[in-house]
Amino acid sequence: MDEEIEIPPFFLCPISLEIMKDPVIVSTGITYDRDSIEKWLFSAKKNSCPVTKQNITDADLTPNHTLRRLIQSWCTLNASHGVERIPTPRPPISKSEIEKLLKDSASSHQNLAKCLKRLRHIVSENASNKRCLEAAGVPEFLATIVSNKDSSMSLTDEALSLLYHLDTSETCLKNLLNNKKGNDIVNSLTKIMNRGIYESRAYATLLLKNILEVADPMQIMTLKPAIFTEVVQILDDRISHKATKSALHILVNVCPWGRNRHKAVEAGVISMIIELLMDESFSSDRRGPEMAMVVLDLLCQCAEGRAEFLNHGAAIAVVCKKILRVSQTASDRAVRVLFSVGRFCATPALLNEMLQLGVVAKLCLVLQVSCGSKTKEKAKELLKLHARIWRDSPCLTRNMILAYPS
Repeated sequence: MDEEIEIPPFFLCPISLEIMKDPVIVSTGITYDRDSIEKWLFSAKKNSCPVTKQNITDADLTPNHTLRRLIQSWCTLNASHGVERIPTPRPPISKSEIEKLLKDSASSHQNLAKCLKRLRHIVSENASNKRCLEAAGVPEFLATIVSNKDSSMSLTDEALSLLYHLDTSETCLKNLLNNKKGNDIVNSLTKIMNRGIYESRAYATLLLKNILEVADPMQIMTLKPAIFTEVVQILDDRISHKATKSALHILVNVCPWGRNRHKAVEAGVISMIIELLMDESFSSDRRGPEMAMVVLDLLCQCAEGRAEFLNHGAAIAVVCKKILRVSQTASDRAVRVLFSVGRFCATPALLNEMLQLGVVAKLCLVLQVSCGSKTKEKAKELLKLHARIWRDSPCLTRNMILAYPS
């Protein structure tokens, strides 16, 4: 396009500032390009009009045919200046079309396979299609396939992949969990996490994380031990970065409830977390070690967790090393872990080991640098608690020893 061509300002999308290819009107009366406003509403999950800042009460987007024809005419008139004509967009898929597709799929295994293939194409087109699929009950349809023991492995894998890529809303995830077959989807995802196909195991982990995030406490408290076993296996196999983070998210979300701490400890979570923290490649991303340290803190709040922690020969050294090396969050949780074992499991041998591994030095350093007030309080309390045994440490100044008498 020639630079001297002046584009009418009302042809430009207020979001992208480019010529609109498929102008649509939102409930506030403002016109946007469909692709831009869909990303704003569905991917960014914002519900306000970018121009008016008013809430968009209806997610339906009305095509602005008049403006589209004006834009197309303007493009045709300026074709000699290098302006390409914008093609007429295909109409978005309708709910009735989707419902018919689902109904026809029930007639045979072959039709079901064709249906899933067609759904994948529809999902890949745009975010609006995803919302239409959700409204037509496609997530429930896919969840049924995933939970059906008679479904072939290929159909289950395809349905699982589609269910993940649908990016279903929180309301839809709750419906999947709360319907009469709610346990089926959780149990089915847990079983898939144990299968040998890495891609499906990853999708199952990601979906389980999303579903458990919207579960109520009672549902979380009744989780089966098998879930914790499979989460540990996902962490051990490192099938993908996303799957590892999702597995840690699951533990962070569920461990505070009921007897889940004990289930996690029995499944070997503590040993697995310590092994992860020893891996330098895992520690390259700050968020991973932060979540791992949160899990350790949660599990060390119970006696079984502290016992398992101390059974690992490298546990204290690994946690001590992370203080002031990752982030304030990681440092806070690491100090809390050391405080838990130092307070409830203190023996002369353990306290001497903590001294030899540099725990006392790190705690003293925490008091001198810019850390959170709660972190400093925990460090002070632990130093005070064992000042008599640690008083010969070169890190403890005379003033500090006097401040924390035995």
